[in-house]
Amino acid sequence: MIMKQRVRATMLLLVGVSLAAPARAADKETLQMMADIRMLQEQTQQLQNLIGAVGEALKTVSGRLDQQTEVNRKAFADQKSTIDTLAADLRVVRERVDDSNVRIGSVSQEVEALRQSIELLNVPPASAAAAEPAPAVPGVPPSPSPAAPAPVAPRSAAVGMSPTRLFDEAKAMYWAGQNDLAVMGFDSYIKTFPKSEQADDAQLLIGSAYLQAGANEKAVEAYDVAIRTYPNSNVLPEAYYKKGVALQNLKQLDRAREAFETVTTKYPDSFEATLAKQGIQKLDEQTKKP
Repeated sequence: MIMKQRVRATMLLLVGVSLAAPARAADKETLQMMADIRMLQEQTQQLQNLIGAVGEALKTVSGRLDQQTEVNRKAFADQKSTIDTLAADLRVVRERVDDSNVRIGSVSQEVEALRQSIELLNVPPASAAAAEPAPAVPGVPPSPSPAAPAPVAPRSAAVGMSPTRLFDEAKAMYWAGQNDLAVMGFDSYIKTFPKSEQADDAQLLIGSAYLQAGANEKAVEAYDVAIRTYPNSNVLPEAYYKKGVALQNLKQLDRAREAFETVTTKYPDSFEATLAKQGIQKLDEQTKKP
C-alpha cells in the first residue's frame, strides 16, 4: 500500500515537472518579445525625435530662404528702379542732344546765310565812271569808248537770306493765295537748305499750293516727291491724304482709294486717317452712282 502511494507521488512529480518546463520556455519567449517591443518603442521614439529635429531645421532653413528671397526681391526692385531712372535720364539727355543738334544745324544755316550776305556786300559795284567816255584832248584823237560790260545775272533771292526768313516768306505767300510765288519760295528753300528740318514741310506745302491752285497733276507729283524723299517724315499722312484728294479731282478713283487706304492702314491714329475714311465713303458714293 505504501509502495503504491510512493509510485503515484513519483508519477505526479514527473507530470508536474514535465508541465513546468514548457511554461518556463513560454515565459522566456514572452520576456524576449517584450524586450524587443521596448527596443522598438525606444527606436521609434528616437526616430520621432530625429524627425522633429529635422522639421525644426527645415523651418529654420525655410525662414532664412524667405528672408533671403525678400532681400533679393528688394535688391532687384531697387536695381530696377535705378535702371528705370537711368533710362529716363538717358532719354531726356538724348532728347536734349537731339534738340541741341537741331539748333546747331539751324544756327549753322543762319551763319552760312550771313556769310553769303557779307560776301555779297564785299563785291564792289561797277563804277559808273568806267562807262563814261574820256574827255577829248586837243590834237589827240579820241580813244574808242570801251564796250559796255555785259549785264550780270541777278543772284538768287535765297542767297544771303536766313532759312527761317525764307521759309516764313514763302509760307506767307502761300497763305495769301499767291501760289506761284509760294512754290518758287519753297523750292528755293529746299534747294538752298536741303538738310533743314523744315525741308519736308516745304515740299508738302509745294503740293498744297498746287492743289490750292487747281493744278492737281503737279500736286500729285509734289506729294510723290515728299513721300519718296522723306520716308520717315511726320508729313506723310497729310501727303498721302492730299494726294488722294488731287487724284479724286482728276477722276482717278482707284488711285485715290489706294492713297486713302494707305493713310488708314499705315497711320490709323492720325487726324488724316479720319479724313481718309470720309474720302473713301465719298468714293463709294461716286461708284454707286450710275
